[in-house]
Amino acid sequence: MAKPNYGFEKRQRELAKKKKQEEKNARKREARGAGNAEAAEGADRASSDASPPAVVAPEAPATPAPRIHRRTTPIA
Repeated sequence: MAKPNYGFEKRQRELAKKKKQEEKNARKREARGAGNAEAAEGADRASSDASPPAVVAPEAPATPAPRIHRRTTPIA
């Protein structure tokens, strides 16, 4: 009786996963490309409007509070 070739099966699963991931990434790249084209069209339409662009104040960087470490019981 022949033994199952688990290495071959694993390799086939890995290749299928890789192919699926590449297809997903290709769809994402296409969507980003279409999104950029739509954004450019939106920018063209926005520039044709008579209203001036809104000025947005820059956001202050969030700095974390300093960490204070205090011992509650003395170490003997």
